[in-house]
Amino acid sequence: MTVSRRLFLAASGVIALSGCGSSERKSGMQKFAYGNDSAQYGELYLPTGSASVAGVAVVIHGGYWRSTYGAELGKPLAADLAAHGITAWNIEYRLAGNGGGWPATFEDVAAAIDKLADLGVDTAKVVLVGHSAGGQLAAWAGGRAKLPAGTPGAAPKILATAVVSQSGVLDLKAARELNLSDGAVVNLLGGSPSDVQYRLADPMQQLPLGIPVDVVYGEMDTTVPPQISKDYAAAAKSAGDPVELIAVPGDHFALIDVSTPAWAKCRELALRALS
Repeated sequence: MTVSRRLFLAASGVIALSGCGSSERKSGMQKFAYGNDSAQYGELYLPTGSASVAGVAVVIHGGYWRSTYGAELGKPLAADLAAHGITAWNIEYRLAGNGGGWPATFEDVAAAIDKLADLGVDTAKVVLVGHSAGGQLAAWAGGRAKLPAGTPGAAPKILATAVVSQSGVLDLKAARELNLSDGAVVNLLGGSPSDVQYRLADPMQQLPLGIPVDVVYGEMDTTVPPQISKDYAAAAKSAGDPVELIAVPGDHFALIDVSTPAWAKCRELALRALS
C-alpha cells in the first residue's frame, strides 16, 4: 500500500470526526453478527434526520483481502451515507491470514449481505459499494444470482440491484499477472488461474451481471492500476451490462476519504442507484 496502516487509519479517524461529527451516535449504529467468528459481523447505520432514501447501501472495505485492514475503513463511509439519508450496512468478513481466503471470504460476504433479510430494513434496492478488494467482492456479489448451484455465494436471499466499484480489483487474472500487492490474489485464492475458484471469483469472468455497475477510479491511483477499471468497464459494456466508467481526482485512498470530491461522487452514485 502507498500509505502506512497507522497513518491512514489515523487520517480516517480525523475524517470521520470532522466530516460526520456524531453521525454514528445519532444514527443509532448497531452491530449484528451473521456468524460465530469474531470477524463475522456488520454495522447498521440508520439515516439521520427526517429525510431518507429507500433501500440499503452495503459498504465493503478493501485491503487486498488481508487482515491488515478491516471494517474500520468503512465506518466513515457508512456514517456519511447515513447522514445523507441512506441506510448503510458496513460489513466485516474473514480475510486471508484470519481464517479467510477461498471460499471463506466469499461465503462471509454473501452471508453478511443476506443478513439484511433479518434486520427489518427495506431491501427492494441494494447497492454494493466496494473499495479496492472490496470492489472485487462487490462485483462478485452483484452476480451471485448467476452462480452455479452449490458454489460459494449461490442462491442469494438478498439481490443486489447495483454496484459502485471504487478502484476495484475487477480482473483477478490481470491482478495476478501484475503481482499486485506482492501476490495478493494468490494469497486469496491459491492454486493457478486454471482452477475453478478463479472462474467463480473473478468479476471479469462473471459478466454480464445484469445490473448497473458504476466503475470509479482515481486518476492518480498507483495501488490498483486504472487500466483494470477501464478494461472491466469495456468488457461489461460488450457483454450488455449498463456500465459507466468514471474518473475522479485523487489517488486510491481519495475514494474513501469523505472530505474529497472523489467520495462525494461515489455517494452521489449510491444515491442514484437507490432512487
